[in-house]
Amino acid sequence: MVTVGILAKLEAKPGKEAAVAAFLASALPLANAEAKTTAWFALRLGPSTFGIFDAFADESGRAAHLAGPIAAALMAKAGELLAVPPSIEKVDVLAAKLPG
Repeated sequence: MVTVGILAKLEAKPGKEAAVAAFLASALPLANAEAKTTAWFALRLGPSTFGIFDAFADESGRAAHLAGPIAAALMAKAGELLAVPPSIEKVDVLAAKLPG
């Protein structure tokens, strides 16, 4: 069961779209290593707009993710890759269908 999530929106600098896509794809092993991350998705929303959605059973999982290596790597690369700082929203999950 998941109850909380994170929805992040990223806008790539012109010419950095492929680098943002590669960065997000490279984060999958880090997400897989996070025991409390139930679901993690890297998304392309448009030509230069990307997103991340993650879901967690509880607040402790969400807090661990926000303090973890993916968030640290994103913030370290933000100035180089992103046109504006990432928009990171904490969300409540109202309903979910997960593999069982």
